[in-house]
Amino acid sequence: MTILTRFKDIMSSNINALLDKAENPEKMIDQVLRNLNKDLGSVKAETASIMAQEQRAKRELDESIEEVAKMEKYAIKALEANNEDDARKFLERKSSLSKKQAELQESYNISQSNATKMREMHDKLVSDIRELESRRTMIKGKMAVAKTQNRINKIGSSVTSANRSISAFERMEEKANKALDEANAMAELNKEPKDDIKDLLDKYDMDTDIDDELNELKKRLNKE
Repeated sequence: MTILTRFKDIMSSNINALLDKAENPEKMIDQVLRNLNKDLGSVKAETASIMAQEQRAKRELDESIEEVAKMEKYAIKALEANNEDDARKFLERKSSLSKKQAELQESYNISQSNATKMREMHDKLVSDIRELESRRTMIKGKMAVAKTQNRINKIGSSVTSANRSISAFERMEEKANKALDEANAMAELNKEPKDDIKDLLDKYDMDTDIDDELNELKKRLNKE
């Protein structure tokens, strides 16, 4: 019964350990489910075959029990008819059938045990598949959240880098402003000194012209 040995190994395998080792839990759980569903098909077929063997063994055993009982019944009838030789023949056949019945009983016990094991493994495999299918959505949901968080982390890193770039830009702008201020200050220092006397002359020259013009107007008025 190599199928029994194989699926005992399947049932005893720690699926959680497989998922823990997986680099990509999403792909791993999908692959595990595909494998288990494929195995389930084989288990169903083998279970059906072994259950059929059990039923066949049970039918043969029941038939043998009936035959043994039948021979005993006819032996009793022969004795009741005072036919001891016929009774002896029926008992001899009963003895032969009883030996065969013992063999059939042993065969049925083995078939029944195998069928029970296969049904247990089948039910366990179905249960495991259902559990994994219910957990698959949860696992994929967690992976989606993790991917989103990783994207946020990357964006955060980009923002941090951008902030450093902006800070560097501001430092360059500050240096440029400082350089401009220094240049303006140097230009102011390089200007020629202001001549106050010239300004005063221009002021009084302007007033002299006005006085001359005023005197001229007075002369014109007097003449008139």
